[in-house]
Amino acid sequence: MADWKNLDTLDSFAELSAKKKVILKDVMSGDGGASRVKSYTVPMASGLSYNYAAKAVDDEIIEALAKLAKEAQLTEKFAELYNGEVINTGEKRLVLHHLTRSQLGNDVVKDGVNKREFYVEQQKKIESFANDVHAGKIVNGAGEKFTTVVQIGIGGSDLGPRAIYIALENWARQTGNFNMEARFISNVDPDDAAGVLQGIDVAHSLFVLVSKSGTTLETLTNESFVKDALKKAGLDASKHMVAVTSETSPLAGNSDYLAAFFMDDFIGGRFSSTSAVGGAVLSLAFTPEVFARFLNGAAAEDKLAANEDVKENPAMLDALIGVYERNVLGFPSTALLPYSQALSRFPAHLQQADMESNGKSVNRFGEFVSYPTGPVLFGEPGTNGQHSFYQLLHQGTDIIPLQFIGFKESQLGVDVDIQGSTSQQKLCANVVAQIIAFASGKDDENNNKKFSGNRPSSIIVGKRLTPEAMGALLSHFENKIMFQGFLWNVNSFDQEGVQLGKVLAKKVLAHETEGALKELSDLFEI
Repeated sequence: MADWKNLDTLDSFAELSAKKKVILKDVMSGDGGASRVKSYTVPMASGLSYNYAAKAVDDEIIEALAKLAKEAQLTEKFAELYNGEVINTGEKRLVLHHLTRSQLGNDVVKDGVNKREFYVEQQKKIESFANDVHAGKIVNGAGEKFTTVVQIGIGGSDLGPRAIYIALENWARQTGNFNMEARFISNVDPDDAAGVLQGIDVAHSLFVLVSKSGTTLETLTNESFVKDALKKAGLDASKHMVAVTSETSPLAGNSDYLAAFFMDDFIGGRFSSTSAVGGAVLSLAFTPEVFARFLNGAAAEDKLAANEDVKENPAMLDALIGVYERNVLGFPSTALLPYSQALSRFPAHLQQADMESNGKSVNRFGEFVSYPTGPVLFGEPGTNGQHSFYQLLHQGTDIIPLQFIGFKESQLGVDVDIQGSTSQQKLCANVVAQIIAFASGKDDENNNKKFSGNRPSSIIVGKRLTPEAMGALLSHFENKIMFQGFLWNVNSFDQEGVQLGKVLAKKVLAHETEGALKELSDLFEI
């Protein structure tokens, strides 16, 4: 069994902290910088690569990070996770989202159920259902085909599937893999549901209700909103709704739904995109084959994450460099900057995945830690971000590490040549320029025009954003989050921090308030 220790008790962390710091603008200049770009690259799955040339590390620091990974037993802890140990100590649960896409290690059997076989069974059920919907075998009350699928969920039941749908929508349209438009309802704000319902033909819409427990307040409220709209349109809601839930929830085996697809307590919401949570909506919107390709990309990247050599394990290396930046260099935030409009909602998904997982101040044993843990993560797609918050990134008082994502080719292959270059070339030129500008800066006698540089970044580069590449990207960041949680010795798989507000909200609605809570409630006339 792996030994779980706080980061600051590891000898290798003390050694790492004592290493001479790298002056990024120096090492990125001249032939040395060119050599770094060539050598500081780790291959990923699906034609992607992780380049960390513009990070403030050198060979000596990388070796120290490798020693840290070994002492922290990152490989062993990952193996315990995918082999079915109780890694989620807060809720005393297994952590099995990797099993939704591949079998990395031993069979995992819980309560007499082979969990890999269970997840594959659900994928096959979704495949059959989606194919029947596309073929017109499953139709609405009037015998007509469904044209729109609407996911009702919140948090991980919304952010991941929505980000992936947006990422692949245009690709699917171009390649003949697009079957149904997908829309998403998440916020309990009535304007969210009302806005979606106004923009669709409810008579030809299929609604996917996602709630593992079957009791999520926001989701059930929005379900009632949708059912009311269906009733007002003279439609039978039971012919327009399916459920993604657990086998023990009140939604399972319920005649209010055309079908139910199951997940379990071992799949955390923010890690559920490769389960039925993402499988149902993405298979319906695109095809089951596209979802399978997405899973294959994630599975191939997961295999790399099991590699003990950090120089051949991009997720582990990315995690280690991130911990070095957070806990040695003292940087409080990270910006995720995809130079791909298709990835416009990917930063929002990773914001939840990262900050909900590692935004913890106690370790796995409930003891307060004495070092910083998860950073604040934010981002927008480039080049939009360049005309927004890059001012602070370049010249602000805080240094914020950057993670770029870019592709050599556009998804659709439609482009125009203006002033000697295409739009895609202009996009790629911008990300290349930003990496060097952040690292090297610029001297100027006018301080207002001076750029200090020494602002580190990495970039994931691919040829084109495909289902396989999207799966590999998702896996990379999920595994990075996991490895960082291991290093900080926190439980990355519970989320007690979201509970207190829910409890107080119920008190407000029940008018069980006093003091400031009552006065604030009165402001809204609740």
